[in-house]
Amino acid sequence: MARRPLGRLEAEVLAALAGADDAVSTAELRDRIPGDPAYTTVNTILFRLYAKHLVTREREGRHYRYRLAVDESRLVADRMRDHLRHASDPSSVLSRFVQTLTSDEEETLRMILDHTGPGESA
Repeated sequence: MARRPLGRLEAEVLAALAGADDAVSTAELRDRIPGDPAYTTVNTILFRLYAKHLVTREREGRHYRYRLAVDESRLVADRMRDHLRHASDPSSVLSRFVQTLTSDEEETLRMILDHTGPGESA
């Protein structure tokens, strides 16, 4: 099996945590991530995310249970903004992104843009 880039696996772990109703163990989280990553890999990712203050943890016996410490929408938006900031042609990237949206996503984006005036944040 091919290895996933670390950033992608971090994103998958964060998404799985965001979808959890309560704090989850490493083993429970591992079951929620596609591709059957190793337990130790998931545990390492969780440790790194904890060090970055993106997750919180609480001890339960010999193990920890983890939960997302920040808003998922902020995480994803920050990641998108970071990619856009590093693009040599941000307009082209935005255009390509918009072309991939479903009609529902496009409608949502139009509503957000229509309700956000100049200088305002969505």
